[in-house]
Amino acid sequence: MAEPQSSRTTSGGDGRLRNALGGVLCAFSLLLIGVLAFSIRLFSVIKYESVIHEFDPYFNYRVTQFLSKNGIYEFWNWFDDRTWYPLGRVIGGTVYPGLTLTAGTIWWLLNSLNIPLSVETVCVFTAPIFSANASWATYLLTKETKGSGAGLMAAAILAMVPSYISRSVAGSYDNEAVAIFALVFTFYLYVKTLNTGSLFYATLNALSYFYMVCSWGGYTFIINLIPMHVLLCIVTGRYSSRLYIAYAPLIVLGTLLAALVPVVGFNAVMTSEHFASFLVFLILHVVALVYYIKGLLTPRLFKVAMTFVVTVGLALCFAVAAILIALVASSPTKGWSGRSLSLLDPTYASKYIPIIASVSEHQPPTWPSYFMDINVLAFLVPAGIISCFLPLSDASSFLVLYLVTSVYFSGVMVRLMLVLAPAVCILSGIALSEAFGVLTRSMKFQRPTSDDGSSTAGDGSPNIPANSKAVSKEKSSKKNRKKGKDSEGSSSVDPRTEEKLLVLPCGPSAVGIMLLIILSGFYVVHCVWAAAEAYSAPSIVLTSRSHDGLHVFDDFREAYGWLRHNTDADDKVASWWDYGYQTTAMANRTVIVDNNTWNNTHIATIGTAMASPEKAAWEILNSLDVKYVLVVFGGVIGYSSDDINKFLWMVRIGGGVFPHIKESDYLRDGNYRVDAHGTPTMLNSLMYKLCYYRFVETDGKGFDRVRRYEIGKKHFKLTHFEEVFTTHHWMVRIYKLKPQKNRVRGKLKLKSSSKTSSMRKTSGKKSPWQ
Repeated sequence: MAEPQSSRTTSGGDGRLRNALGGVLCAFSLLLIGVLAFSIRLFSVIKYESVIHEFDPYFNYRVTQFLSKNGIYEFWNWFDDRTWYPLGRVIGGTVYPGLTLTAGTIWWLLNSLNIPLSVETVCVFTAPIFSANASWATYLLTKETKGSGAGLMAAAILAMVPSYISRSVAGSYDNEAVAIFALVFTFYLYVKTLNTGSLFYATLNALSYFYMVCSWGGYTFIINLIPMHVLLCIVTGRYSSRLYIAYAPLIVLGTLLAALVPVVGFNAVMTSEHFASFLVFLILHVVALVYYIKGLLTPRLFKVAMTFVVTVGLALCFAVAAILIALVASSPTKGWSGRSLSLLDPTYASKYIPIIASVSEHQPPTWPSYFMDINVLAFLVPAGIISCFLPLSDASSFLVLYLVTSVYFSGVMVRLMLVLAPAVCILSGIALSEAFGVLTRSMKFQRPTSDDGSSTAGDGSPNIPANSKAVSKEKSSKKNRKKGKDSEGSSSVDPRTEEKLLVLPCGPSAVGIMLLIILSGFYVVHCVWAAAEAYSAPSIVLTSRSHDGLHVFDDFREAYGWLRHNTDADDKVASWWDYGYQTTAMANRTVIVDNNTWNNTHIATIGTAMASPEKAAWEILNSLDVKYVLVVFGGVIGYSSDDINKFLWMVRIGGGVFPHIKESDYLRDGNYRVDAHGTPTMLNSLMYKLCYYRFVETDGKGFDRVRRYEIGKKHFKLTHFEEVFTTHHWMVRIYKLKPQKNRVRGKLKLKSSSKTSSMRKTSGKKSPWQ
């Protein structure tokens, strides 16, 4: 009797040792994944320099500087008079403060520990740090659904996926840098609560949702996706108390916390983006009441009570629906924001809100962009979906629903490829984990057999005839059929027998493993290339390669530096809204419009000035106290994102507010042309003149390397503007408004007096006053 007990003790000790070793290896793997996620995003610093990228990050950097210098209370009450002149902007009530508070807290902690890093350094490396956090959150979410093997695979894939790298390289200090981590972590806590029914995790879920609300306007995706999943569970008969605990505290606590964020406020309960969550909240309580009554009453009484509950519930639903319809009908946009309507109707922005349609990241993606951003993962996702249905659970159905909705939204707006990335990585990780599991298990169970038909297993099992094994497996399977059929995920087949049913031949298994390794290798190579070449270059510093080497174009900082050192502190600078944040942060000068785009009329005024003739534009800009005008021109070096290519949006936005600006006046055969076939209105507009002034002097022909033809109007002079600075590569040109000619009236008097004297001489009459 001692031998079985000692063998059980030995096997139990081996199991604990194996689990401990597995835990250590898992933790070490997660550490390496975090290092990978951080280091792959440092190409921008290694190849270029530690600098803030793009446009919006400069505003976030400026706000973080103000926060670290003046404190949290001054931040909430900060009125910025450097933007949107003469209106200004209340910063504390119009920004999502999550990113700024996170970076400010990191900076404060480091300085408290006597690690004197600058605010700019902290801002540059915030995104890579939170990329590692997002990878770990992906591991937790996938592990909660399909186990730690799939979790490690998904975390490694997310650490390198180009779609996420594009918005999280070092220097990309934008809201998405921390928002993707908050998104995935909120989903993890929701699934964790769904599996455990713990109020502790439900409370953490509400707090995580609050952090997401603070960080990014994309929080509305969470507050609509989770209600959709709850409704799906109710419709498919999967209601449980765990579902109630996972959802009800999130809506109550999450909504109360969201209303504390100034930029959200009462929008958390007054806008249509949140109404679906409240409706599902009501439906969930009706269903919970029905299940509660069903447990108390007999079947006959339950039918009577059910009729009453359904009647009252429908009446309440109709009343709530009527109230919601009344609130929605009172709004011109039916309670939806412009961006939300653009997601529901992809043509809405182009029809009614050109300011939204003018943003490049709000355009629909192309098929090559999918391959660029998710690469081979697109082929693994279908296998991951199939794995989620084997077996289907509440957690796996949530992942499938997350994928379906994010695929739709990414197809409408290229920016939302970022939301699709975690779903694709999770399902691809599940697919790879399942595939490797089946193939390695197949090779494990391939054992050579002896002449008498007995197995020579390498795991130390005794030689037992195959037929006796089959009989014992049959008996065990019969016993298993009688056990726990109602428990979720239970099987009537012995696990060892079930594993044997999934065995493939050894040769195809080895080939399959090699193919998966090669596929993963291609993915890694593509991700490293995307991180190093495609997404690491900062937009503030441009580079190009030619036969004579690498060329660096630092014209933006050259222009902003000139403005900072050669203009007065209270001078106003007009430009298209794309460059507003950079001008304020780097030149420290007041701008008329910037990237916040909250006032369409103000932006339309600048667009109208750029589309008007020189004199009319001077009058508009002078009325706004503008002293300098900045334009971006790429005709010399071939920079395609210049103001001439953005000019159609200036016309459309300006014409949407000021009817005298008609797009047809600028079109020739349906195109904006600046060559000899361009319309007179186009060739006489302020934008054309400011971009192409003295352009013919560069090559003697006036050949535009972006538009690929010679310009139409080559020799002209400016009457109301004067050129004060043009950068080395002609990318940024700055003009100054000429002062008003005060002696115009005197000249007219002089002319009239000379005319009168000549008339006197000819007439020969004397003045009666002489």
